[in-house]
Amino acid sequence: MQKTAIVLFNLGGPDNPDAVQPFLYNLFSDPAIISLPNPLRWLVAKLVSKRRASKAQGIYAQMGGGSPILPNTNAQARALEAALGDLGSDVRCFAAMRYWHPLTDQTAKDVAAFKPDSIVLLPLYPQFSTTTTGSSKKAWDVAAARIGLKVPTRFACCYPQQSGFVEALADLIAAKYRDAAAHGKPRVLFSAHGLPKKVVTAGDPYQAQVEMTAARVVEKLGIADLDWAVCYQSRVGPLEWIGPYTEDEIERAGADKAPIVLAPIAFVSEHSETLVELDIEYRELAHEVGVPFYARVPTVSTHPTFIAGLAAIVRAAAARPAGDFADAGQPRLCPAHCRKCALEAA
Repeated sequence: MQKTAIVLFNLGGPDNPDAVQPFLYNLFSDPAIISLPNPLRWLVAKLVSKRRASKAQGIYAQMGGGSPILPNTNAQARALEAALGDLGSDVRCFAAMRYWHPLTDQTAKDVAAFKPDSIVLLPLYPQFSTTTTGSSKKAWDVAAARIGLKVPTRFACCYPQQSGFVEALADLIAAKYRDAAAHGKPRVLFSAHGLPKKVVTAGDPYQAQVEMTAARVVEKLGIADLDWAVCYQSRVGPLEWIGPYTEDEIERAGADKAPIVLAPIAFVSEHSETLVELDIEYRELAHEVGVPFYARVPTVSTHPTFIAGLAAIVRAAAARPAGDFADAGQPRLCPAHCRKCALEAA
């Protein structure tokens, strides 16, 4: 029987308090995150990770001391394997975390030990960014080359409008919307992780793809005269980040006395940005500014429709000739000004 390895790209997260600082070091030493030459980037990463470790440990303490992102990713992996039982192949999913274990180097070795006939690289980032999918793909290429892993490989670069992803989001939002509607006309806030504005100005397609997802979900919801906005969270440092900021949108909703339905639109797994930032910090802010009702939509996680959507992506990839960015399974979605679109290499 043919063997298919599916490599799930994700961010990763520290699994205990002692892992927080090395996790942050790995994050900030990534050239896709801090674009400085070495050894300056390594020095900055060391300083920033040390300075931020204590605060970050406090954040992870609110989640029991570590991130749930790996258990969630493993649950998605098992659900995806089950959904692909009809593929006619021995399918195994492997998590490749960018900044904490299992790191990409180890995952590449695990995939090689499986001896697959084909590989599908599947990011758990629906919208492409050079800082997420792009960074993970580069790390995979280096790791695979280092161990001589030469297996026909297909790569799904993004799926911001994939029907399973969109339908799962719409389903989860609709349930919270009904709850919020008892408190007035709800405002749906689609919150995504932010990026420094200079990254987007340089041609990164992330913001454009986030907006694509939001528009498609709104269409799927089919709610007449829906009040909604896209906003961005988790900004750090002195740089200007893309907006509007989620905090500002929460304050605007408070001024308008609008119930909030807050949906994480770029996260498919629960982690610190959802369980702490959205569930605790932004909920407190909403209460402070007079928002009459605050509902946080869960991530799509193992929602059956989302998993079915991922399975559809894998099936489509498996049916194509092996290649790189050029066989991502879709025409180019990104506007022309997005020069860092993954399909630019096609």
